[in-house]
Amino acid sequence: MAAEKNEVATKEENDVAVAETIQPDIHNLIYVVRGQQVMLDSDLAMLYQVETKRLNEAVKRNIVRFPEEFRFQLREEELTALRSQFATSNIENEMAVKKGGRRYLPYVFTEQGIAMLSAVLRSEVAVRVSINIMKAFVEMRRFISNNAVMFERISAVELRQLQYQEQTDAKLEQIFEYISEHEESTQKVFFEGQIYDAFGLLISLIQKAEKSITLIDGYVDVDTLNLLCKKNDNVSIIIYTHEKTKLSDADVNKFNAQYPTLNVKYTKAFHDRFLILDEKIAYHIGASLKDAGKKCFAVSLLQDAGVVQDILQRLELETEE
Repeated sequence: MAAEKNEVATKEENDVAVAETIQPDIHNLIYVVRGQQVMLDSDLAMLYQVETKRLNEAVKRNIVRFPEEFRFQLREEELTALRSQFATSNIENEMAVKKGGRRYLPYVFTEQGIAMLSAVLRSEVAVRVSINIMKAFVEMRRFISNNAVMFERISAVELRQLQYQEQTDAKLEQIFEYISEHEESTQKVFFEGQIYDAFGLLISLIQKAEKSITLIDGYVDVDTLNLLCKKNDNVSIIIYTHEKTKLSDADVNKFNAQYPTLNVKYTKAFHDRFLILDEKIAYHIGASLKDAGKKCFAVSLLQDAGVVQDILQRLELETEE
């Protein structure tokens, strides 16, 4: 008889030793659900070295000891949310088991429920493991209590970061919206050989005009007219150029026969080239339109509306007969 008792005692001691050896970090198995620290029934069963089914059956036989504040069943959304709380857990297994074999949502136990489990299971392993679990709960509460100010600061920082991010996102949206509506405001540089790129941009600018186009360019020829003919219908054109232009009266007449109306005037007042649309929007162009893409040049929008009027007034004063 004494030998049998010694054998049972030795077996329980060995079970306890094995349980403590294979036991994972309990802190990683504690979750926060409904504002309480809890543990999954499957995690507890693993620690107690029993099947989850057997653990819950023992609880049902003693259900009066486990009120709602000791043990409750998770909701679907709560089980899903738990997956993001800790990296090491049985949550993934719970999700897989639920899809395959386990047909009910898992139960979780609060600290009081876990203390009650040790009395229900009535094993040395359950007692020793429950003690370790209680210690883990106490340590976590102490850690949270001692670092409450730090957590408050972290929360405040996260809130400020969220507010800053929202403000930044709003500003970026405004910038993107402005860019999409004001593509012409960006400066563009073309290098030698980018003929079609340069022609493409100039044509897109010409087609923005709704009423009139004013071109100031000392050197124009038929190639210039090949760009201007892409204008919209009913848009009139005035070219201010040097008197020794290569553009003949016959060229102007041919153009007007198909794309009215073009007038050519002469001035020596300007060195640079300007393209003015509807007497409101002006672009500074670094090369004659006829040479677009042949040499490196830039196109940029003049931001000051007053400059446009100054240019137009100067043209009225400096135009030659």
